[in-house]
Amino acid sequence: MLSDTHSYLDDAVFKYFDTCDEIWHAGDFGAGVADKLAAFKPLKGVYGNIDDKDIRLEFPEHLRFHCEQVDVWMTHIGGYPGRYSAQVKPEIYTNPPTLFITGHSHILKVVFDPKIKCLHINPGAAGRTGWHKVRTLIRFDVSEEKILNLEVIELGKR
Repeated sequence: MLSDTHSYLDDAVFKYFDTCDEIWHAGDFGAGVADKLAAFKPLKGVYGNIDDKDIRLEFPEHLRFHCEQVDVWMTHIGGYPGRYSAQVKPEIYTNPPTLFITGHSHILKVVFDPKIKCLHINPGAAGRTGWHKVRTLIRFDVSEEKILNLEVIELGKR
């Protein structure tokens, strides 16, 4: 899983995602990134605030789906536990997912929200644009209702 590539796709992404069944992108693709990822592996994603009309026609603002028995909700601007964005707050408290994935902040976070029993993941930013110091992505396994073997991967300095 990655986010905030902003038109830059490090070749190392293909090495790290080689054994993955799917790639999930939490928005701010930028130009050309979605096509390269989709040509490599099945791609799920949401558009971000910098994405143009072509990306917005291909990807939704919110994506809710099941991976095995894990209820996943992905959106670009969603906030984080205790500070969810106003746009997602009503739904996340009345119908919480098992896994809530966001991007936008460029801040890598993996936090469990005990109030709604939901794992929140922001993979940080994999691109070169922004205020992050290190480009990151996250890789994990889903088996039945469990999220296992979560790894933070550093791609190098911005």
